[in-house]
Amino acid sequence: MKKEYDFSKGKRGPVVKNTGKTRITIYLDDDIIEAFREKGDKLGRGYQTLINDALREILSKKGSAVDARTLRRILREELKKAG
Repeated sequence: MKKEYDFSKGKRGPVVKNTGKTRITIYLDDDIIEAFREKGDKLGRGYQTLINDALREILSKKGSAVDARTLRRILREELKKAG
């Protein structure tokens, strides 16, 4: 490690550019998460991607905002379809 570093040409801002995704904290029921994980394992895809796909599908059908109650209903419907 150097004793001093030259930051005179440094720029402020994020080190990694935005990829079109935002990290959030969301609470989902344990059974919902487990079902999406199992489905993801079977399909060889990430469970978060499957949740994102399910939400995108519902939003494209209705085009309206989703509250927590609606989100739970959507996820349960998708899980019933999946198996």
